Amino acid sequence: MAGALAGLKIIELVGIGPGPFAGMLFADQGAEVIAVERAAGDPDAPPLNDPTRRNKRSIALDMKKPEDVEALLRLVEKADAIFEGYRPGVAERLGIGPEACLRRNPKIVYGRMTGWGQEGPLAQAAGHDLNYIALTGALHAIGPTGGKPVPPLNLIGDYGGGSMFLVWGMMCALFEAQRSGRGQVVDAAMVDGAANLMALFISFQKLGLWTNAVGGHFLGGAAHYYDTYECADDKFVSIAPIEPQFYAELIERLGLDAEEFKPGGFLMPGAEERWPQLKEKLAALFRTKSRDEWTELLEGTDACFAPVLTLDEAPAHPHMAARKTFTDVGGDLQNAPAPRFSRTPADPPTPAGVAGADTEAVFRDWGVAR
Repeated sequence: MAGALAGLKIIELVGIGPGPFAGMLFADQGAEVIAVERAAGDPDAPPLNDPTRRNKRSIALDMKKPEDVEALLRLVEKADAIFEGYRPGVAERLGIGPEACLRRNPKIVYGRMTGWGQEGPLAQAAGHDLNYIALTGALHAIGPTGGKPVPPLNLIGDYGGGSMFLVWGMMCALFEAQRSGRGQVVDAAMVDGAANLMALFISFQKLGLWTNAVGGHFLGGAAHYYDTYECADDKFVSIAPIEPQFYAELIERLGLDAEEFKPGGFLMPGAEERWPQLKEKLAALFRTKSRDEWTELLEGTDACFAPVLTLDEAPAHPHMAARKTFTDVGGDLQNAPAPRFSRTPADPPTPAGVAGADTEAVFRDWGVAR
Protein backbone atom coordinates (compact mmCIF):
# COMPACT_ATOMS: atom_id res chain seq x y z
CA MET A 1 0.00 0.00 0.00
CA ALA A 2 0.93 3.62 -0.46
CA GLY A 3 0.95 6.04 2.45
CA ALA A 4 3.23 7.65 5.01
CA LEU A 5 3.62 4.35 6.91
CA ALA A 6 4.28 2.12 3.90
CA GLY A 7 6.86 -0.53 4.79
CA LEU A 8 5.95 -0.63 8.48
CA LYS A 9 4.98 -4.11 9.68
CA ILE A 10 2.59 -4.28 12.63
CA ILE A 11 0.97 -7.26 14.32
CA GLU A 12 -2.42 -6.70 15.94
CA LEU A 13 -3.61 -9.28 18.44
CA VAL A 14 -7.29 -8.75 17.76
CA GLY A 15 -9.53 -7.67 20.61
CA ILE A 16 -12.48 -5.31 20.90
CA GLY A 17 -12.90 -1.55 21.11
CA PRO A 18 -9.77 0.56 20.82
CA GLY A 19 -7.42 -2.12 19.44
CA PRO A 20 -9.07 -2.63 16.04
CA PHE A 21 -9.53 1.14 15.67
CA ALA A 22 -5.81 1.70 16.35
CA GLY A 23 -5.02 -0.97 13.76
CA MET A 24 -7.24 0.84 11.27
CA LEU A 25 -5.33 4.10 11.84
CA PHE A 26 -2.03 2.34 11.11
CA ALA A 27 -3.37 0.45 8.11
CA ASP A 28 -5.13 3.47 6.60
CA GLN A 29 -1.75 5.19 6.26
CA GLY A 30 -0.06 2.28 4.52
CA ALA A 31 1.32 0.11 7.33
CA GLU A 32 1.04 -3.62 6.76
CA VAL A 33 -1.18 -4.67 9.65
CA ILE A 34 -1.58 -8.38 10.32
CA ALA A 35 -4.65 -9.04 12.43
CA VAL A 36 -4.21 -12.20 14.50
CA GLU A 37 -7.62 -13.78 15.11
CA ARG A 38 -8.37 -16.54 17.59
CA ALA A 39 -10.14 -18.62 14.97
CA ALA A 40 -10.85 -18.55 11.26
CA GLY A 41 -14.22 -17.31 10.10
CA ASP A 42 -16.71 -19.08 7.87
CA PRO A 43 -15.41 -18.61 4.29
CA ASP A 44 -18.96 -18.96 2.95
CA ALA A 45 -20.42 -16.25 5.18
CA PRO A 46 -20.50 -12.69 3.85
CA PRO A 47 -17.77 -10.72 5.68
CA LEU A 48 -18.81 -7.81 7.85
CA ASN A 49 -17.44 -4.73 6.12
CA ASP A 50 -16.25 -3.19 9.38
CA PRO A 51 -14.15 0.00 8.94
CA THR A 52 -11.88 -1.03 11.82
CA ARG A 53 -10.96 -4.26 9.98
CA ARG A 54 -10.26 -2.71 6.58
CA ASN A 55 -6.84 -2.61 4.88
CA LYS A 56 -5.60 -5.48 7.06
CA ARG A 57 -4.66 -9.07 6.36
CA SER A 58 -6.05 -11.62 8.79
CA ILE A 59 -4.51 -14.79 10.12
CA ALA A 60 -5.90 -17.36 12.55
CA LEU A 61 -3.72 -18.66 15.40
CA ASP A 62 -4.68 -20.41 18.62
CA MET A 63 -2.46 -19.04 21.38
CA LYS A 64 -3.26 -22.07 23.52
CA LYS A 65 -1.29 -24.22 21.07
CA PRO A 66 2.51 -24.08 21.52
CA GLU A 67 3.08 -24.42 17.78
CA ASP A 68 0.91 -21.37 17.08
CA VAL A 69 2.69 -19.36 19.77
CA GLU A 70 5.97 -20.24 18.11
CA ALA A 71 4.56 -19.28 14.73
CA LEU A 72 3.57 -15.86 16.09
CA LEU A 73 7.01 -15.31 17.60
CA ARG A 74 8.57 -16.04 14.23
CA LEU A 75 6.42 -13.28 12.77
CA VAL A 76 7.52 -11.01 15.62
CA GLU A 77 11.10 -11.46 14.44
CA LYS A 78 10.12 -9.77 11.16
CA ALA A 79 7.80 -7.09 12.58
CA ASP A 80 8.35 -3.50 13.67
CA ALA A 81 5.60 -3.50 16.29
CA ILE A 82 2.95 -5.60 17.97
CA PHE A 83 0.04 -4.60 20.18
CA GLU A 84 -2.55 -6.30 22.35
CA GLY A 85 -5.50 -5.41 24.57
CA TYR A 86 -5.47 -8.19 27.15
CA ARG A 87 -5.74 -7.78 30.90
CA PRO A 88 -2.31 -7.37 32.50
CA GLY A 89 -0.46 -10.68 32.68
CA VAL A 90 -2.52 -12.55 30.08
CA ALA A 91 -0.01 -12.14 27.27
CA GLU A 92 2.77 -13.32 29.58
CA ARG A 93 0.80 -16.44 30.49
CA LEU A 94 0.28 -17.17 26.80
CA GLY A 95 4.02 -16.84 26.16
CA ILE A 96 3.67 -13.78 23.92
CA GLY A 97 4.35 -11.00 26.43
CA PRO A 98 6.92 -8.23 26.04
CA GLU A 99 9.88 -10.22 27.32
CA ALA A 100 9.24 -13.12 24.94
CA CYS A 101 8.81 -10.77 21.98
CA LEU A 102 11.83 -8.59 22.81
CA ARG A 103 14.00 -11.70 23.12
CA ARG A 104 13.07 -12.60 19.55
CA ASN A 105 13.31 -9.03 18.26
CA PRO A 106 15.12 -6.49 20.48
CA LYS A 107 13.84 -3.65 18.27
CA ILE A 108 10.16 -4.55 18.53
CA VAL A 109 7.75 -1.93 19.91
CA TYR A 110 5.19 -3.66 22.11
CA GLY A 111 1.93 -1.74 22.62
CA ARG A 112 -0.39 -2.58 25.49
CA MET A 113 -3.95 -1.21 25.51
CA THR A 114 -5.97 -1.41 28.71
CA GLY A 115 -8.55 0.66 30.53
CA TRP A 116 -6.91 0.91 33.95
CA GLY A 117 -3.26 0.43 33.00
CA GLN A 118 -0.70 -2.27 33.69
CA GLU A 119 -0.54 -1.63 37.43
CA GLY A 120 -2.57 -0.05 40.21
CA PRO A 121 -5.37 -1.29 42.48
CA LEU A 122 -7.85 -1.63 39.60
CA ALA A 123 -5.50 -3.14 37.01
CA GLN A 124 -7.15 -6.57 37.11
CA ALA A 125 -10.75 -5.35 37.30
CA ALA A 126 -13.15 -5.52 34.38
CA GLY A 127 -14.44 -2.25 32.98
CA HIS A 128 -15.51 -0.33 29.93
CA ASP A 129 -15.20 3.16 28.50
CA LEU A 130 -17.83 4.68 30.80
CA ASN A 131 -16.05 3.39 33.90
CA TYR A 132 -12.65 4.64 32.80
CA ILE A 133 -13.75 8.18 32.01
CA ALA A 134 -15.78 8.25 35.24
CA LEU A 135 -12.52 8.02 37.18
CA THR A 136 -10.87 10.95 35.38
CA GLY A 137 -13.39 13.72 36.03
CA ALA A 138 -14.43 13.80 32.38
CA LEU A 139 -17.75 11.97 32.70
CA HIS A 140 -18.99 14.09 35.62
CA ALA A 141 -18.81 17.20 33.46
CA ILE A 142 -20.85 15.79 30.57
CA GLY A 143 -24.62 15.99 30.77
CA PRO A 144 -27.54 18.41 30.74
CA THR A 145 -27.17 21.38 33.04
CA GLY A 146 -28.50 20.38 36.43
CA GLY A 147 -28.98 16.78 35.30
CA LYS A 148 -26.91 13.62 35.61
CA PRO A 149 -23.73 12.60 33.77
CA VAL A 150 -24.52 10.89 30.44
CA PRO A 151 -22.48 8.42 28.36
CA PRO A 152 -20.76 10.25 25.46
CA LEU A 153 -20.88 7.08 23.36
CA ASN A 154 -17.46 5.41 23.77
CA LEU A 155 -15.52 8.19 22.06
CA ILE A 156 -13.54 9.54 25.02
CA GLY A 157 -12.19 6.42 26.71
CA ASP A 158 -11.91 3.80 23.98
CA TYR A 159 -10.95 6.01 21.05
CA GLY A 160 -9.80 9.44 22.23
CA GLY A 161 -8.03 8.31 25.39
CA GLY A 162 -7.29 4.78 24.19
CA SER A 163 -6.63 4.21 20.49
CA MET A 164 -5.20 7.66 19.81
CA PHE A 165 -2.73 7.49 22.69
CA LEU A 166 -1.76 3.92 21.84
CA VAL A 167 -0.95 4.94 18.26
CA TRP A 168 0.84 8.10 19.41
CA GLY A 169 2.88 6.15 21.95
CA MET A 170 3.81 3.44 19.48
CA MET A 171 4.84 5.97 16.84
CA CYS A 172 7.03 7.75 19.43
CA ALA A 173 8.67 4.44 20.33
CA LEU A 174 9.14 3.49 16.67
CA PHE A 175 10.81 6.84 16.02
CA GLU A 176 13.14 6.37 18.98
CA ALA A 177 13.95 2.79 17.96
CA GLN A 178 15.28 4.06 14.63
CA ARG A 179 18.04 5.84 16.55
CA SER A 180 18.66 3.48 19.45
CA GLY A 181 18.01 0.15 17.76
CA ARG A 182 16.04 -0.88 20.84
CA GLY A 183 12.36 -1.52 21.29
CA GLN A 184 10.26 -0.91 24.37
CA VAL A 185 6.82 -1.39 25.91
CA VAL A 186 4.11 1.24 25.49
CA ASP A 187 1.59 1.17 28.35
CA ALA A 188 -1.49 2.95 26.97
CA ALA A 189 -4.22 3.20 29.61
CA MET A 190 -7.56 4.82 28.83
CA VAL A 191 -7.60 6.50 32.24
CA ASP A 192 -4.29 8.18 31.42
CA GLY A 193 -5.39 9.23 27.95
CA ALA A 194 -8.77 10.55 29.08
CA ALA A 195 -7.07 12.51 31.87
CA ASN A 196 -4.81 14.09 29.25
CA LEU A 197 -7.88 15.09 27.24
CA MET A 198 -8.98 17.09 30.29
CA ALA A 199 -5.87 19.30 30.19
CA LEU A 200 -7.77 22.43 29.15
CA PHE A 201 -10.29 22.00 31.93
CA ILE A 202 -7.58 21.44 34.51
CA SER A 203 -6.24 24.85 33.51
CA PHE A 204 -9.76 26.33 33.71
CA GLN A 205 -10.02 24.95 37.23
CA LYS A 206 -6.83 26.76 38.24
CA LEU A 207 -8.16 30.00 36.71
CA GLY A 208 -11.45 29.76 38.56
CA LEU A 209 -13.34 29.16 35.31
CA TRP A 210 -14.59 25.71 36.26
CA THR A 211 -17.57 24.39 38.17
CA ASN A 212 -18.14 20.85 39.39
CA ALA A 213 -21.85 21.03 38.59
CA VAL A 214 -22.91 18.63 35.83
CA GLY A 215 -23.20 20.65 32.62
CA GLY A 216 -22.26 23.75 34.59
CA HIS A 217 -19.35 24.92 32.46
CA PHE A 218 -19.80 27.21 29.49
CA LEU A 219 -18.38 24.44 27.25
CA GLY A 220 -20.67 21.90 28.91
CA GLY A 221 -23.95 23.47 27.89
CA ALA A 222 -24.58 25.92 30.71
CA ALA A 223 -24.03 28.99 28.54
CA HIS A 224 -26.75 30.05 26.12
CA TYR A 225 -24.14 30.69 23.43
CA TYR A 226 -22.66 27.16 23.46
CA ASP A 227 -25.45 24.63 23.14
CA THR A 228 -27.88 22.87 20.83
CA TYR A 229 -31.42 24.05 20.16
CA GLU A 230 -34.52 22.32 18.88
CA CYS A 231 -36.15 23.68 15.74
CA ALA A 232 -39.71 23.77 14.44
CA ASP A 233 -39.25 20.42 12.65
CA ASP A 234 -37.96 18.64 15.80
CA LYS A 235 -34.41 18.71 14.42
CA PHE A 236 -31.51 20.50 16.09
CA VAL A 237 -28.88 23.15 15.43
CA SER A 238 -25.67 23.98 17.28
CA ILE A 239 -24.24 27.41 18.11
CA ALA A 240 -20.80 28.07 19.58
CA PRO A 241 -19.76 31.74 19.24
CA ILE A 242 -17.32 31.76 22.14
CA GLU A 243 -15.37 34.83 21.05
CA PRO A 244 -17.15 38.18 21.58
CA GLN A 245 -17.00 39.23 17.91
CA PHE A 246 -18.59 35.95 16.80
CA TYR A 247 -21.21 36.22 19.54
CA ALA A 248 -22.06 39.74 18.38
CA GLU A 249 -22.54 38.47 14.83
CA LEU A 250 -24.92 35.73 15.97
CA ILE A 251 -27.00 38.19 17.96
CA GLU A 252 -27.15 40.56 14.99
CA ARG A 253 -28.11 37.86 12.49
CA LEU A 254 -30.80 36.56 14.82
CA GLY A 255 -32.23 40.08 15.10
CA LEU A 256 -31.89 40.14 18.87
CA ASP A 257 -31.35 43.09 21.19
CA ALA A 258 -27.57 43.43 21.63
CA GLU A 259 -27.99 45.20 24.97
CA GLU A 260 -30.25 42.47 26.35
CA PHE A 261 -27.77 39.77 25.33
CA LYS A 262 -24.68 41.65 26.51
CA PRO A 263 -22.07 40.65 27.56
CA GLY A 264 -21.31 37.36 25.89
CA GLY A 265 -18.46 35.11 25.01
CA PHE A 266 -15.55 33.43 26.72
CA LEU A 267 -13.73 35.41 29.43
CA MET A 268 -16.46 38.06 29.46
CA PRO A 269 -18.02 37.43 32.87
CA GLY A 270 -21.11 39.19 34.08
CA ALA A 271 -23.99 37.26 32.53
CA GLU A 272 -23.65 33.81 34.08
CA GLU A 273 -26.68 34.32 36.32
CA ARG A 274 -28.68 35.28 33.22
CA TRP A 275 -27.62 32.29 31.10
CA PRO A 276 -30.81 30.29 31.88
CA GLN A 277 -33.06 33.24 30.98
CA LEU A 278 -31.18 33.97 27.76
CA LYS A 279 -31.20 30.31 26.86
CA GLU A 280 -34.97 30.21 27.18
CA LYS A 281 -35.27 33.14 24.78
CA LEU A 282 -32.95 31.50 22.24
CA ALA A 283 -34.81 28.22 22.58
CA ALA A 284 -38.12 29.94 21.82
CA LEU A 285 -36.58 31.71 18.82
CA PHE A 286 -35.03 28.59 17.29
CA ARG A 287 -38.37 26.79 17.55
CA THR A 288 -39.86 29.31 15.10
CA LYS A 289 -38.00 27.96 12.04
CA SER A 290 -36.93 24.61 10.68
CA ARG A 291 -33.35 23.39 10.90
CA ASP A 292 -32.88 23.99 7.17
CA GLU A 293 -34.18 27.53 7.43
CA TRP A 294 -31.71 28.33 10.19
CA THR A 295 -28.98 26.68 8.15
CA GLU A 296 -29.75 28.90 5.18
CA LEU A 297 -29.52 31.98 7.41
CA LEU A 298 -26.46 31.12 9.52
CA GLU A 299 -24.29 28.44 7.91
CA GLY A 300 -20.97 29.69 6.56
CA THR A 301 -21.02 32.88 8.64
CA ASP A 302 -18.87 33.77 11.64
CA ALA A 303 -21.80 33.08 13.95
CA CYS A 304 -20.24 29.64 14.65
CA PHE A 305 -23.24 27.60 13.55
CA ALA A 306 -23.83 24.08 12.24
CA PRO A 307 -26.90 21.92 11.82
CA VAL A 308 -26.93 18.79 13.97
CA LEU A 309 -26.91 15.98 11.40
CA THR A 310 -27.61 12.30 11.79
CA LEU A 311 -25.05 9.75 10.68
CA ASP A 312 -27.22 9.15 7.62
CA GLU A 313 -27.28 12.85 6.74
CA ALA A 314 -23.64 13.76 7.38
CA PRO A 315 -22.05 12.30 4.21
CA ALA A 316 -24.42 14.27 1.96
CA HIS A 317 -23.67 17.66 3.49
CA PRO A 318 -21.97 19.84 0.83
CA HIS A 319 -18.88 20.46 2.95
CA MET A 320 -18.44 16.82 3.92
CA ALA A 321 -19.04 15.75 0.32
CA ALA A 322 -16.56 18.30 -1.03
CA ARG A 323 -13.84 17.07 1.33
CA LYS A 324 -14.78 13.42 0.71
CA THR A 325 -14.81 12.87 4.46
CA PHE A 326 -16.75 9.68 3.80
CA THR A 327 -15.75 7.22 1.11
CA ASP A 328 -17.08 4.09 -0.57
CA VAL A 329 -15.42 0.91 0.66
CA GLY A 330 -16.68 -2.27 -0.95
CA GLY A 331 -20.07 -0.74 -1.59
CA ASP A 332 -20.47 0.71 1.91
CA LEU A 333 -19.98 4.32 2.94
CA GLN A 334 -17.27 4.59 5.58
CA ASN A 335 -15.08 7.22 7.20
CA ALA A 336 -12.21 8.19 4.89
CA PRO A 337 -8.62 7.90 6.18
CA ALA A 338 -7.45 10.88 8.24
CA PRO A 339 -5.40 12.99 8.45
CA ARG A 340 -4.35 13.75 4.87
CA PHE A 341 -0.84 13.98 3.49
CA SER A 342 0.33 16.16 0.60
CA ARG A 343 3.14 13.90 -0.66
CA THR A 344 2.28 10.43 0.64
CA PRO A 345 -1.50 10.09 0.39
CA ALA A 346 -3.06 6.84 1.48
CA ASP A 347 -4.56 4.39 -0.98
CA PRO A 348 -8.36 4.06 -1.02
CA PRO A 349 -9.35 1.61 1.74
CA THR A 350 -9.93 -2.03 0.86
CA PRO A 351 -12.81 -3.87 2.55
CA ALA A 352 -12.31 -6.35 5.36
CA GLY A 353 -12.15 -10.02 4.47
CA VAL A 354 -12.97 -13.20 6.31
CA ALA A 355 -11.13 -13.75 9.60
CA GLY A 356 -8.07 -15.93 9.07
CA ALA A 357 -8.34 -15.93 5.29
CA ASP A 358 -4.76 -14.70 4.77
CA THR A 359 -2.95 -17.10 7.10
CA GLU A 360 -0.97 -19.04 4.52
CA ALA A 361 -0.27 -15.98 2.35
CA VAL A 362 1.10 -13.93 5.25
CA PHE A 363 3.51 -16.63 6.42
CA ARG A 364 4.65 -17.15 2.85
CA ASP A 365 5.11 -13.44 2.11
CA TRP A 366 6.98 -12.83 5.37
CA GLY A 367 9.24 -15.80 4.69
CA VAL A 368 8.24 -17.49 7.94
CA ALA A 369 7.69 -21.22 8.41
CA ARG A 370 4.59 -22.25 10.26
